[in-house]
Amino acid sequence: MFDGNADSTAGADANVARLCALYDGLLERSDATISTEAETELKALAKIFDLDADRPAAELWPYVRAVLVRQAPAETPAAAPTVEPLTVLLVEDDAEAAAALTEALDAAGHRVVGPFHSAEAAEAATALHPIDVALLDINLSGEATGADLARSLKARWGVPVIFLSGDVSAAAANAELAAAMVIKPYTGRDVLDAIARLEPRR
Repeated sequence: MFDGNADSTAGADANVARLCALYDGLLERSDATISTEAETELKALAKIFDLDADRPAAELWPYVRAVLVRQAPAETPAAAPTVEPLTVLLVEDDAEAAAALTEALDAAGHRVVGPFHSAEAAEAATALHPIDVALLDINLSGEATGADLARSLKARWGVPVIFLSGDVSAAAANAELAAAMVIKPYTGRDVLDAIARLEPRR
């Protein structure tokens, strides 16, 4: 398992705590109300976690909460689902997390392009390599964010994106750009499972 650095873990915890404080009233009373902005964010999170976003907020939150609070799950000996080897663009500015994830992807038979710590370097590489799926941190070094890169990859090449981030608010705000999100801290197995759930492009 790899957790990234302490700062990203603390940031993820703060994000989850904020969301729980905002929505946990829905667990106590199904008729509790939330703002339109809060409901929009909740439905965006449901979409990026592959949940039915058409449900009422009170029904949706328990499922979204279950995904959010499952921080740093223990590794299990069971193997990840077998999928056809893919060419995976990896953009992660935490060097330790990037190295561990590269190792997990290699072991699963995928070809890794990267890892890159900036969107600019990653975008230049996509002009040279056909990419099947992009794994993108949202907050990167450099001027462009992972969301900026996701927008470009989708518009230019139709590449499906999985966000790797503890910034669930930023992910929700850009949910339309990603097929899925894996919350930091994550394991290699978490990421491989998310890749396996993607609909094949070829």
